[in-house]
Amino acid sequence: QVQLVESGGGLVQAGGSLRLSCAASGRTFSSGAMGWFRPAPGKEREFVSAISGNGGITYYADSVKGRFTISRDNAKNTVYLQMNSLKPEDTATYYCTANLYGPITKSYTAYNYWGQGTQVTVSS
Repeated sequence: QVQLVESGGGLVQAGGSLRLSCAASGRTFSSGAMGWFRPAPGKEREFVSAISGNGGITYYADSVKGRFTISRDNAKNTVYLQMNSLKPEDTATYYCTANLYGPITKSYTAYNYWGQGTQVTVSS
């Protein structure tokens, strides 16, 4: 049984930082991309960031580029999202996602495993 479990969300003031973690169990995802999405008005899932299986390629949404950093530790089957300079508009539930063998992509339909989400709230 594959599980993705997110942690690290919380309440932070604007300008602050949070580090999200997503631990995968049940399968090894070192060959596939992992990423983070969040809901947005008019969208089921808004792309935030993604990382390739070996960590060599990363993608970011324009809205978070320069502020967020995605990384992964394949030995721990875990992906991280370091979020700095947080803004109130970053407030959302952040969902971790993974694809066993798939290439890195910004399309949420390409990912086949999802976590339950972790809430990030940024106060102004």
